Amino acid sequence: MIRWLIAGAMSATVMASALADDTKPIRLGVLNDQSGVYADFGGVGSVIAAQMAVEDYGGKVLGRRVEVVSADHLNKPDVASTIARGWFERDNVDAVLDLTTSAVALAVREVAQSKNRAMLVASASSPELTGKDCSPITVHWGFDSYANSVTAAKATVAAGMNSWFFITGDNAGSRAQEEQAANFVKQAGGKVLGAVRHPLGTADFSSYLLQAQASGAKVVALANAGADTTSAIKQAREFGLSDQGQSVLPMLAFITDVHAMGLKSASGLRFTTGFYWNRNEKTRTWSKRFMERNKGRAPTVVQSGVYTLVTHFLKAMDATKSESGDVLVAQMKKTPVNDALWQNVRIREDGRSLNEMYLVEVKKQEDSKEPWDYYRIVSTIPGSEAFRPEAEGNCSFIKK
Repeated sequence: MIRWLIAGAMSATVMASALADDTKPIRLGVLNDQSGVYADFGGVGSVIAAQMAVEDYGGKVLGRRVEVVSADHLNKPDVASTIARGWFERDNVDAVLDLTTSAVALAVREVAQSKNRAMLVASASSPELTGKDCSPITVHWGFDSYANSVTAAKATVAAGMNSWFFITGDNAGSRAQEEQAANFVKQAGGKVLGAVRHPLGTADFSSYLLQAQASGAKVVALANAGADTTSAIKQAREFGLSDQGQSVLPMLAFITDVHAMGLKSASGLRFTTGFYWNRNEKTRTWSKRFMERNKGRAPTVVQSGVYTLVTHFLKAMDATKSESGDVLVAQMKKTPVNDALWQNVRIREDGRSLNEMYLVEVKKQEDSKEPWDYYRIVSTIPGSEAFRPEAEGNCSFIKK
């Protein structure tokens, strides 16, 4: 009798535990810059995009509700890795998303891989996330410094702008932008006449711009991002670089940067992006919904990428019935992405999304027909051509 009671109690405990697991929510963590120089292109907008994806999916996966949590990593890799570890160990977070800056993404990668949780990158730019620092739990979506820099450099050198000077942020992602573009410029027969590094959050670019001006380079390339890019462009206009025949070329720019500068300052700029909200009817319809929730602000390539990554991840979870990062990411690679924002996008074995890239030119004020109608698409580059070939990345877990 006693033996039966003990067995019955144990059975009840097991059943209660199983029930708790069934009702425990699936959590997705958006980890990004929400208060610093990169907050405009990701920030709270990425959280909104993730929430929209969960709602559009029905709010549940595997019979469990899905929650979005978020945190500001303050652009500090140690802070980011601490937050991620707590999410994985304490808060049942199944995937971490966005991951502004390459240094942050590389730090979180170590934690995510050790816990076998998916890392879905939408805003770090280093191509090494699918190269020497690749991982079977990583998807790198939308863009990287290879696609952005090389595509812009190719078009610019082809137009005869073959001498370059770099103003580069002193961080891993910005240095990667410079390295990729400089390599291509040299391969195409151009010259790099010099480069300077600036700290994150620089307010005064005058000394850097004077060096660029003195170099006589035809192209002053900005290998930075966010508020650093907009500050540098505004000050370059004030210094009259374009009047001297020098072209200012951002290696990485977002529609929020154009908005911050205004069309008067930004018109004529050319750069590469993986997404434009006003590209077709489907992107417009989704973007209008997003703008209603984001204070009228249009989505960036990062924020649209977060939406798609969440949707594709939840589909993979339904298909595999798993919470293991490597299993889920493997499933994400098996199925091409087709949604309102991105069509026929394959995720390569190394985790790189092979989406189209667009060379865009910022419109003149008189050509803009509505708020945030800022771009003219100059050319479309297939993903297979825009991103670094897989074999050149030397991703360690891919069989050769």
